[in-house]
Amino acid sequence: MLVKPAPGLKIRDPELKDLIPDEGREVAADDLYWHRRLRDGDVVLVETSDAPAEVQPAHNLGSE
Repeated sequence: MLVKPAPGLKIRDPELKDLIPDEGREVAADDLYWHRRLRDGDVVLVETSDAPAEVQPAHNLGSE
């Protein structure tokens, strides 16, 4: 799961021993540490869109 620090907070990653970047970091979804951080409001879950982008139809400029 992708998490990022809540606004105004700096959160240390216990595995890598550094601060999580403001843009977020992928962490283990089954790690209780991160679930506690989510529950306490220290980090927020970043929703990722796995759906493909909607394709726009091409405009045929020469057929009028």
